[in-house]
Amino acid sequence: MSTDAEIRWVPVREVGEVRMGKQLSPSSREAAGQHPYLRVANVYEGRIDLSDVKTMGFSSGEREVYGLRSGDILLNEGQENLRMVGRSAIYTGEPGAFCFQNTLIRFRPGSEVLPKYAQAVFVRWRAQGVFASIAEKTSISHLGGNRFGSLLFPLIPLSEQRRIIEVIDAVAAQERALQATVAKLRGVRQGALLSAMFPLQRGERTKGWVRVPLKEVVPLAEYGVSEALDGDVRGIPVLRMNNLEGGRLELSDLRYSPIPVPTKLELKFGDVLFNRTNSIDHIGKSAMWQEELPRASFASYLVRINPDASQLSAEYLVEWLMHPVIRQRVRAISTVAVQQVNVNPSKLRELEIDFPSNLSEQKQLIDLLHSCDRLIDVEVSELSKLRGLTIGAIGNLLSGAVCGTPAMP
Repeated sequence: MSTDAEIRWVPVREVGEVRMGKQLSPSSREAAGQHPYLRVANVYEGRIDLSDVKTMGFSSGEREVYGLRSGDILLNEGQENLRMVGRSAIYTGEPGAFCFQNTLIRFRPGSEVLPKYAQAVFVRWRAQGVFASIAEKTSISHLGGNRFGSLLFPLIPLSEQRRIIEVIDAVAAQERALQATVAKLRGVRQGALLSAMFPLQRGERTKGWVRVPLKEVVPLAEYGVSEALDGDVRGIPVLRMNNLEGGRLELSDLRYSPIPVPTKLELKFGDVLFNRTNSIDHIGKSAMWQEELPRASFASYLVRINPDASQLSAEYLVEWLMHPVIRQRVRAISTVAVQQVNVNPSKLRELEIDFPSNLSEQKQLIDLLHSCDRLIDVEVSELSKLRGLTIGAIGNLLSGAVCGTPAMP
């Protein structure tokens, strides 16, 4: 562990280059020299997701300025969720393959700082609330390049940095093994779903199955509340599109209605929520409410589509909506709006649904999928515990250097 004598507190901007990215503008979308760039949606803690990369115009000079090199660290500059400000990852790709937008801050470590050590410090700072404490809070919280560059960085000898990195790499290997197990189990679940719902992929009718327009078993589609939401926990929680993930509800990032919500729009156990507007990749996400909170409602860009329980179980409906074949059909009936697509609930209810006529057969399918879910949950829980231990171990190693809130000169 580093001693006080080995630590030098130096402004971040003096141990590496701090730069904001290029601002996206209407003209840049059509400008010559279109080039891929990274933005907040691409940068998660410890990883960069390249599945959805946009392009805009960059001149040759701008590519020199905003081009990324292996070892550059990208931090989220602006986030609606204050806790996510400063989320960071190391770029490891080819030099110049991507540029970056001004929703990100690039930190390019100097010769005295190893990228993995710097990123460990930034992860620690975010966990301690350092970034949240200095962020400018408007409708979106902003870290700010100048504020970030002024934070005092704990500079320790390279040998000490390498020792910390060795611990990080060892735990990362364990995380990758658990992630591989989770991915394998999810593949098994997907295979079970595809096999059980094989009639969806065939044109002919199947004995013991019913095929009807969805409106015959889902009598109503209800829109949620349209009031502006805020972070005041005294209001009623209102689920949004980001709270629906993988057929389940994700409640770590909630917003609240500051005014009373009509009783009829409060969620009840078994309510099925469908995301009617989002990007093409997220349209149609669905989940069932299982009273995870004492009270909650849902926003107007979700719709509630509860089935006739005498014919169709709510859990089966969610699995049907999340089936790859149905996701494609939903995309086919969607209409393009400004940077989003929308699904008209009336058109949704015109789609034909296939399901076993016997409710017990529907339950057998759901039970099979739930058994897969339980195995996945165990591994995900282990992964979460490991990450917690990782943060604690790295925190102990960094405690001599990163304890407390780094001041600004």
